[in-house]
Amino acid sequence: MAMDDVFEKLRTLQDILSEKITLESNIREIPKLLVTQEELLARMKKTYIEKNQEYDKAKTAEAEFRNLLTEAESMREKAEKNMDVISTQREYEALDKEIRDAAEKEQQYRKDLQREERIISELDEQMKQSSALIEQQEAELQTRRKGIESEIAQKRAQMDSLTVKEKKLSPDLDPEVLFKFERIIRNKMGRGIVAIKGGVCMGCHMILPAQFANNVRLGTEIVFCPYCSRILYYEESEEGEDEFFDSEDAGSLSDLEDIEEEDYDDEEEEEERISGDFDE
Repeated sequence: MAMDDVFEKLRTLQDILSEKITLESNIREIPKLLVTQEELLARMKKTYIEKNQEYDKAKTAEAEFRNLLTEAESMREKAEKNMDVISTQREYEALDKEIRDAAEKEQQYRKDLQREERIISELDEQMKQSSALIEQQEAELQTRRKGIESEIAQKRAQMDSLTVKEKKLSPDLDPEVLFKFERIIRNKMGRGIVAIKGGVCMGCHMILPAQFANNVRLGTEIVFCPYCSRILYYEESEEGEDEFFDSEDAGSLSDLEDIEEEDYDDEEEEEERISGDFDE
């Protein structure tokens, strides 16, 4: 198969894989939309449980104060009846104190009982409201879950369709190249194959050595960018590349060091010449 056809298949495959990766990401992210709503529901249920515990505690206290009030009333009534049968001042004073103590306790227990009854009434109203809100939230969450399940199913169907298209392209391509290509697309924001223009990789915008760029221009094999690892193909720049691809300038990645050393030697010679002029 001609390299032009290989590059065309890779570009088509790039679009397919990029779309699949996006769909995979969406499928992972969609359920996270429910997290906030589920956390809210969990807090509401926790609050409801706490209110219910307070309600039970208040009901227990109410029953206790009601029993104590009944006992205090009974003691006061009994002491009042005994007033009819006393015969001495001492007995009167003792019985009168008993009545007063029982009346004070009765009054305090009645206040305590009324307080607990108010608490119970308030908690009961709060629990009814919480229960209604929880029920509403659960219904909304259930509806949302169904919508998300439908959306995920739709995206999975799209992925299946893309997988079919991918399999039609894959048999004609080198499996090792395909493996690297998919990894590059996942790591390079959906771009696994890019052009060289004017000796520059359009993926990482690094200038490539002329000889390396010439190899890409020949288009006889799959070539990966030494900087960003993307697959490269040649594309004529608007200005043309005759000057860039001058055979005298052709080199490899190792030539970059030689060029830097030559520039450094020229700079040293220039500095020596200027220093000599000053000495004279």
